[in-house]
Amino acid sequence: MPFADWRRLMSGLDIAFMTSVRPFDGASLNWYKDLGHMVDRLNSPERTGLLAALAALREDAESAHLTDEMLATVAVSLFGAGAVSTSAFLVLAVLALLQRPELIGYLRDHPERMGPAVDELLRWNLSIGDGLPRLALADVRLGEVLVRKGELVLVLVEGANFDPEVFENPERLDLERAHNPHLSFGGGRHFCPASGLGRLHAETALAAIVERLPRLRLAVPDEQLVWRTGFIKRLPERLPVLW
Repeated sequence: MPFADWRRLMSGLDIAFMTSVRPFDGASLNWYKDLGHMVDRLNSPERTGLLAALAALREDAESAHLTDEMLATVAVSLFGAGAVSTSAFLVLAVLALLQRPELIGYLRDHPERMGPAVDELLRWNLSIGDGLPRLALADVRLGEVLVRKGELVLVLVEGANFDPEVFENPERLDLERAHNPHLSFGGGRHFCPASGLGRLHAETALAAIVERLPRLRLAVPDEQLVWRTGFIKRLPERLPVLW
């Protein structure tokens, strides 16, 4: 997307990505506003990158059934998921480091460890606000619990990221962790298509923070932070800091 579009698209995400037990007008208004904007970009002669690739599908006979709205929906979804996921992760990663100042010093002294550190922070700080709802397609026994076909299951991915049978000392934030098969980017056919870009964003941002703000610290006690509710991501409303 053109950089100049960021404020327009980001302004609606706080409402569009709310979670609610019932529909509300604001969510659909923001969604269709962004969808219309993305359709315009899709048809712009200056389109590039993913938008150009999506627009090219309209020339493919096998994709002739795809409408501009369908293609724009993909673009809006990818933008929203990427922007919200990246910003929420960075807030939680910075908070985790501020709560453990020695880790900021470690990363400053060992910049070559930033990649593994980002993976460990991803494992530690998976920011999904709700369990993932799934319907059982068959009877499945999980431990001592029988999940029957048709029952609703809420999957807490954080549970897998803290599985003591997979991760040694899972409750410890260990930036030197060698074995780290976390599920923060999903898995299988649902693996995040932008995992490489997300890692690069995180590594670049955290490297700049630890290098340029060596005295960065929380401005308030962490127990005073107010956490957002009813949102697809779990994160504080604000993160006041000093530097």
